[in-house]
Amino acid sequence: MKNKVLVKIIVPEINESFDVFIPVNEYIWKINKLIQKAIFDLTGGTLNSEKEYVLINNYTGQVYKNNNIIIDTEIRNGTELTLLSSEPGIISTELNSVNNLIKNNS
Repeated sequence: MKNKVLVKIIVPEINESFDVFIPVNEYIWKINKLIQKAIFDLTGGTLNSEKEYVLINNYTGQVYKNNNIIIDTEIRNGTELTLLSSEPGIISTELNSVNNLIKNNS
């Protein structure tokens, strides 16, 4: 499948991870919303659908901007992404745990 990549989505808020195929020709904002909806449905609503979330690369620590297209990023098969709430108080705490993950993977 040249038009999709398999990525691992880690969601610290609910302490779960998911393997997901995402299309490479879509914008981050659209993929983000689709992932949120899928996780909300799969977990019976444990993910808060009212919050805003960002995708962060576990290896580089890059926070992806909504107007990027997947193919124009370094997201490839096997990339691990973390879905974090972008609320001000929450994201700084969770970014510390992502940074620890990055250090442990190095």
